[in-house]
Amino acid sequence: MAIAKAERLMNLALCLLGTRRPLSKRELRESIEAYLEAGSDDSFNRMFERDKDDLRELGLVIETVENLDGETGYLARRDSNRLPPITLDAEEAAALGLAAKVWQQARLAGAASGALQKLRAAGLPEDVDPYGAHGALEPRIPVHEAAFEPLMLACRDRRPVVFDYRKANAAQPGQRHVEPWALECWRGHWYLAGWDRDRGAERVFRLSRITGKVRSRSGRFTVPVPDVVTVRETVASWAGESADRSARIRLRSDAGYPLRAKATAVRELGDGWDELEIPYGHGLDAWLVEFGPDVVVMEPAELRADVVDRLRAVAKG
Repeated sequence: MAIAKAERLMNLALCLLGTRRPLSKRELRESIEAYLEAGSDDSFNRMFERDKDDLRELGLVIETVENLDGETGYLARRDSNRLPPITLDAEEAAALGLAAKVWQQARLAGAASGALQKLRAAGLPEDVDPYGAHGALEPRIPVHEAAFEPLMLACRDRRPVVFDYRKANAAQPGQRHVEPWALECWRGHWYLAGWDRDRGAERVFRLSRITGKVRSRSGRFTVPVPDVVTVRETVASWAGESADRSARIRLRSDAGYPLRAKATAVRELGDGWDELEIPYGHGLDAWLVEFGPDVVVMEPAELRADVVDRLRAVAKG
């Protein structure tokens, strides 16, 4: 069914783009086999109107013209449906090349490769290799979570979703009904920012804690989607990037290098332990749990309690 509709839309688009004069419904019906096979005039009219609306939604500019006899005709002028020439300098081409290389999963890698090929055909400088080396570091954003792709599509299409989510301090997952806004990557982990319908507030979910399948739901969003900058700030805050206090921890001397990079002060304690002062913000407890027995929280007391609760939940399975 999907292939047949795509072929019908393509044939209609070619007819409208290939004509120099407006074509009537009758002429279009006689030119396209799928329309000839329509059982009745009503069936054809409904099919044609849907196809015309679909092409317009895809971006095709279709004009409606009435001739001297009062008959309505349709055409898509080439000059109205032609994009301006695309010009990219070396830096812009390099940025596109790097963007295409960060995706590791097959489906997005293929789409990125196809997009760059189209840009090359549309005027990408011949002396620029978007896949070439642009420095000693090559960006990679690994995506291992099965929830990534369905959530990415749901964010794009603005579709509500339902999934089971296991909080770090909970032994069993709970169901969440979410209006997904955007996916962001922090410290090598992917997070979903969105509106939690059950709690009536914005929330951030770490994809590695989503269990089972992500299911789409019908209906529209109930709250406006904030701009990209606001969403990134929300993820940064929930992921522990924003801090307004300090925490004091003990860390094994040969461990926790990401924590050391964040530390504002480091003091050797001896016996294989160091004392660090690190920024304390929302999400720090979840991060510290990842270092297991290599970290001991000294203060504040609430951070220590949160880390202990999370470790107990992990121990319970």
